[in-house]
Amino acid sequence: MGGLSGELLAALQTSVSGAAGSFRIEHATPVAGGCIHRCFVLEGGGRRYFAKTNDSSTLDSFAAEADGLAALAAAGARVPAPLCRGQASEHAFLVLEHLELRGNGDYAALGRSLAAVHSVHGETFGWHRDNYIGRTVQLNRRSASWSDFWRETRLGPQLELARKNRLGRDLVGKGERLAEALPRLLSRHAPAASLLHGDLWSGNSGFLADGTPVLFDPAVYWGDREADLAMTELFGGFPQDFYSAYAKAAPLAPGYAVRKTLYNLYHVLNHANLFGGGYAAQAKAMIERLLAQVR
Repeated sequence: MGGLSGELLAALQTSVSGAAGSFRIEHATPVAGGCIHRCFVLEGGGRRYFAKTNDSSTLDSFAAEADGLAALAAAGARVPAPLCRGQASEHAFLVLEHLELRGNGDYAALGRSLAAVHSVHGETFGWHRDNYIGRTVQLNRRSASWSDFWRETRLGPQLELARKNRLGRDLVGKGERLAEALPRLLSRHAPAASLLHGDLWSGNSGFLADGTPVLFDPAVYWGDREADLAMTELFGGFPQDFYSAYAKAAPLAPGYAVRKTLYNLYHVLNHANLFGGGYAAQAKAMIERLLAQVR
């Protein structure tokens, strides 16, 4: 059924039944859901659920995703509610509330919703567990210092991967100089530890039929809210209504244009480490622009 093995279908059916009452899968329809997992709409008895499946090594990433969705929901964001997750032999799965999503809707409401999420603060930067940014483990060791956190859990690990992946001595060397300069680059910036989505590009948001914004596929942590805003600009950006509504609800501090490059460097380095291509050259150029700010 839909390319799912009988063992995995049985595990999905049992898990959903345990979480939401007796459920029999009548249809399992493959749907698009990103480049990492296989996704299906499970239907039966007039009910629908959205299931992500992969090999058993992804079980922890599904746990991290459910944890992040729950945190965003607690902050007032609309998300596909996690229902259950589990394992069947070599397969892992996560089942979520099924939502009919559209690519366009009320972007001003999305800006206000994100500002509300960011208004929820933690005591330190980091998170209570590590999670994932794409296929890469995202470290979330807690720190009272934002510059230390960014150096030790974001920039540093990506530079170490770049070294292992042989992305270039010049890139790594300049990146290490930038890491050493972070306290100076961020010396006048003292952000609150805001709840972040963590992986907020346009592909990880959508809208219900009435325009209500929905967030999904998070990589949450407590951090500088500008890191979320920066990523929204990285891959095409959102419409101006989003940025205007966010700025009205939560104006940004001076210097965001420089910090935006620093925060997006993390994601560009991650893409370089995952996919290669032109991302390494893009990362090197970003590092050079940032180094020019601290000479």
